[in-house]
Amino acid sequence: MTSVERDRPRRSVLAVPGSSAKMIEKAKTLPADAIFLDLEDAVAAIAKVEARGRIVEALNSDGWGEQIKVVRVNDWTTPWTHGDVIEVVSGAGANLDAILLPKVETASHVQALDLLLTQVEKLAGLPVGAIDIEPQIESARSLRNIDAIATASPRVRTLVFGPADLMASVNMRTLVVGEQPEGYDTGDAYHHILMTILLAARTHGLQAIDGPYLQIRDLDAFRRAAGRTAGLGFDGKWVLHPTQIDAANEIFSPRPSDFDKAEMILDAYEFHTSAAGGGRGAVMLGDEMIDEASRKMALVVSAKGRAAGMTRTTSFTPPAT
Repeated sequence: MTSVERDRPRRSVLAVPGSSAKMIEKAKTLPADAIFLDLEDAVAAIAKVEARGRIVEALNSDGWGEQIKVVRVNDWTTPWTHGDVIEVVSGAGANLDAILLPKVETASHVQALDLLLTQVEKLAGLPVGAIDIEPQIESARSLRNIDAIATASPRVRTLVFGPADLMASVNMRTLVVGEQPEGYDTGDAYHHILMTILLAARTHGLQAIDGPYLQIRDLDAFRRAAGRTAGLGFDGKWVLHPTQIDAANEIFSPRPSDFDKAEMILDAYEFHTSAAGGGRGAVMLGDEMIDEASRKMALVVSAKGRAAGMTRTTSFTPPAT
C-alpha cells in the first residue's frame, strides 16, 4: 500500500470466518472500512488448511468495494502460521493489504513474519514491503513489550487490542468481553491497557484499533464500549456483526458540529497568524480563545472527518478591519 492508502480510516473492522464462503460474499457488500478474513479463532483446527484456499479464491474474486483487506493468520505457537502466510500471500498477495498476527508477545514474532513475507513476496513477484503487519496485543507480556513490537518492522502500521486473551492473561474476573469485572465499582478496568496501546501507537505513528464486543445483540452496550475508546482517541473497533458497522462508523467519526468547529478553528487561526490578520498567536473565536494548541487539536478532528468523507456546513469570514 502507498502511504495515502495506509492512512485510510479503520473505523469499523469486520471479522469474517475464512471458512465461510457465504459470509465472505456477504462481507464484500457491507460498508465496513476494513475486513479481516480469519484463519485463527473463528476456524476449527480441522478446517484451517482448507480455509486458506477459500480465502485466496475470495481475495482474487470480484465484488469487493473499497474495504481494506486483511487476513488473520494463526500465531507462531501453532503449526499453521508459515503455511497460512505462504499459501495466502503467494496466491493472493496482490489483493491483500495486511496480515493480522495474533498473540504477538515479542518483537521477534513480528520480525519473523516480516522475513517470511519478504521471501514470499520475492518468489511471487510482488512488491517487497507492500503488505503490512498488524500485531495483536493479547497478553501481559505483549503489553510490556509494546514499544519493541510497534517498532519491530516498517510494515507495522496498526496495533490491535485483543481483549479476551488479555483478560485471561491477567486473570480478570469476568466472562463478558468488554464489560467491567464484578467488584470493579468505579473507573474503567481497561483504561491502563487501552492507554498503553494508544500511547505506543501515537508515539510511533501507528493506528490503534479496539477489539470486539461479543454481545452482538446488545447494540446499546456496543455503542457504550465503542464510545469509551473513541473518546480516548482510538481509530476504530472490530465489529462481529453487520448491525455493529454503522454504529462504529458513526462513533469513530467526528460529530458534524465538531468537524465544522475544527475547520473553523483552522481557518481562523491561519488568518489571524498571517500578516493580513495581524500576526497574532492567540485570538478569540466567538466566546473561545484559540491558539497553537487549539490548532493541533483541530487538526486531529479535521483529519478524521476528511478521511471519513465529511463536508463542512459553515465557512470562516475574516472580521472587518
